[in-house]
Amino acid sequence: MIGLSMKHLRYFDALARLGHFGRAAEACAISQPALSVQIKELEELLGAPLVERGARQIRLTNLGEEFAGRVHAILRAVDELGDLARTAHGPLSGRLRLGVIPTIAPYLLPDVITSLTRRYPGLEPRPREAITQKLIEDLLEGRLDAAIVALPVSEPALAEVALFEEHFVLVRPESERQKPVPNAENLSRMRLLLLEEGHCFREQALSFCNISNAPPSDLMEGSSLSTLVQMVSAGIGVTLIPQMAVYTETQPARVCVSRLADPAPSRMIGMIWRKSNPLASQFNQIAEIVREVGFAKLAMTAKFLSEPE
Repeated sequence: MIGLSMKHLRYFDALARLGHFGRAAEACAISQPALSVQIKELEELLGAPLVERGARQIRLTNLGEEFAGRVHAILRAVDELGDLARTAHGPLSGRLRLGVIPTIAPYLLPDVITSLTRRYPGLEPRPREAITQKLIEDLLEGRLDAAIVALPVSEPALAEVALFEEHFVLVRPESERQKPVPNAENLSRMRLLLLEEGHCFREQALSFCNISNAPPSDLMEGSSLSTLVQMVSAGIGVTLIPQMAVYTETQPARVCVSRLADPAPSRMIGMIWRKSNPLASQFNQIAEIVREVGFAKLAMTAKFLSEPE
């Protein structure tokens, strides 16, 4: 179609995804009037409206809905052509949009980024922290290249590479240091502090304690592992955290940390990416770097846990 440009397609894709001219303009780093002009120009090229403009939000027309699906497929194919070209340039370089779940990002990501940029000076890591479901959606939609998550994700379009296993540890108030470490059955009867819904770590902790529908009085929520540990420090309850978070989160808190008896709960950390991505071989190299960093972090934490109280 004469006059149709990639700019038109990218701007419309942002508008279709976000459903708001202001947010779409911000995402595209242009002004809202400029975005409106581009969308209007696209509609004139097509000879039909793509959006119904409301006071607060927009609604796609029937044509807009179908057009959005086609546009997104085109944009993802174009991005993968760019990735294909990058494979011919030797060492991995350029933008790397890497997603990481919140219960991994603060403890692993800084060292991973340092190792990646040291190994690949031309690489431009662009990390993004989000819960697993959001990362999967962004991968499938082409907004991320790869992600570090807890496996399995069981998504047919995504490749999964297991990296390392980490155990969960129990965090209790300092006053309970001399008490026996409770088992899973006893934990299910205690006031357990967990992450908010949507975090896979929450589901793993509930599964270990064999809790499905805990009463609100016995189950309390926090927005981060740091919040949970500070709540434990205040004597509100107990919590489970991944081994990698122990040194960072418990050092400044008035808590005691205990290993759980075997079979202790654990999770498998891995990397995922679209199977169709031409950079799959490079992602395997990146996965090896993440694995090395992960093993080093776990070794440091194991030494910290083994030190006498």
